[in-house]
Formats: sequence, structure tokens, C-alpha cells
Amino acid sequence: HQVTLRDITEFNLTEIMKLDVLSSQKKCVAPNSVSIAQGHYSKTAWFKGIYLKEQPVGFVMLDLDENKPEYFLWRFMIDGSYQGKGYGREAMEMVIDYVQTLPNAHELITSCLPGPEGPEAFYKKLGFEPTGAMVDDEIALRYHFEHEESEEREETENQ
Repeated sequence: HQVTLRDITEFNLTEIMKLDVLSSQKKCVAPNSVSIAQGHYSKTAWFKGIYLKEQPVGFVMLDLDENKPEYFLWRFMIDGSYQGKGYGREAMEMVIDYVQTLPNAHELITSCLPGPEGPEAFYKKLGFEPTGAMVDDEIALRYHFEHEESEEREETENQ
């Protein structure tokens, strides 16, 4: 992997807060400083800096409420100068792999603003599907995890 997910500490906080999306995307995601503050005051937030080798390139935050259990992609951003290079895809694949290891993980949910500047096409390429619901002004999307039991059942049914 070229991309890693790292804890945000006093030593890398400023460099993560300096990352920014393209100006056309600013209405799509909160600044990382806001996300980090919200994450610190949430009992269910999980957040990491996204790194390319030693260079910070993005930020991801999940809401992991195991009591529901509901797993929500709360924030995801790649700095504008690093977009379109596959780093976001690699980071999201790592996030999806991580969430699948959590108790009762059946799906990862997110929402995003519709429109060409928004990340809807990016999420769809990764396998997220629109649920048909809206969250405020945003389209709700879900990534359904394939579980081995259902795959085995399908194989049996297809024989």
C-alpha cells in the first residue's frame, strides 16, 4: 500500500487541518478542523489522517455506533492537489475493509450532496448504492458487505 491511515496527534494535527478540497467542493465537506473538533466530542467517532508515504493527503471520519449497530462514513476528503490519483479509492477500500471487521457489520452508510462537484460518482464506483432516502439535502448511499454465508447459499442454490 502506498496509502496509510494514521492517528491524528499533536504532532500531525496542523498538517491535517491545512488540507483542503478544491474550491468547487467546499460546500460538500466540512473543514478538517471542524471534523476533528466534532470527533473529539463524539463518543462514537473514529477518525484518521490519510497519508501517501509520509505526506498527509486526506482525512476520514466514521461514526461507529456498535449499539445500533450502524456504521456511517461521516467525513471523507482528499486534498485538491492529490485528487484523481487513486489515493482516495485506496483509502476508502482500507476503510471498507476495516468496517467489515466490526461487530454485526452489514453495511457502511454515507450521504453526499448531489451534483457534479459532489462525490456521488466516486462512491458509486466503489460499490455504494443510493438508498432512495435523503438526509437533509444529501443523497443517502450504502455499501452492503458481502458475507461468506450468503455467497455459500447462492452457490448451493445455483447447483
